[in-house]
Amino acid sequence: MSSADAVIREAAWLSSFSPTDGLPALLAAQDGPFDVVQPYHPRTPASRQRQLYVLRRRIQEVRTANVRRMARHLFELRIVWPASSPTGSAEVVQQSLDEAVELVLQRIGGLMLDKTHGGRFLSVAEDPAEVAVDFADPAPSLRDRADLTCIISYSADDVEING
Repeated sequence: MSSADAVIREAAWLSSFSPTDGLPALLAAQDGPFDVVQPYHPRTPASRQRQLYVLRRRIQEVRTANVRRMARHLFELRIVWPASSPTGSAEVVQQSLDEAVELVLQRIGGLMLDKTHGGRFLSVAEDPAEVAVDFADPAPSLRDRADLTCIISYSADDVEING
């Protein structure tokens, strides 16, 4: 593992699904809410699709011992949610975004007693034990028939290395 592939590892966790682990699916192909779950933001994002992009905002090198260090990643999940519904109700669209965010939070929380995201990290959302969700004001998006957006941020500690 390398800190260079942390975004790819986290996107793999978010898009993975096992019907036996109790965690929700996020991809629409597995009955989840998102059409797109991918690492990095594309040059030309899909239009009118429910999208989740995994980005990294920061890497912090943490010295854990004299010759040991660990990379701490600050992840940002950027959600883009179409502001349209078959009923034309703006409230229904906002509620469906809230429901999708809840599923993402469950997926970030991971398995009971395993905060490693399937062994991809030492721990996720544990130090600090915080996940933040910031919603953009929906009024301009609804007025302009644009997409609703929100950002979910949290940290992940990578495996320790000598250095």
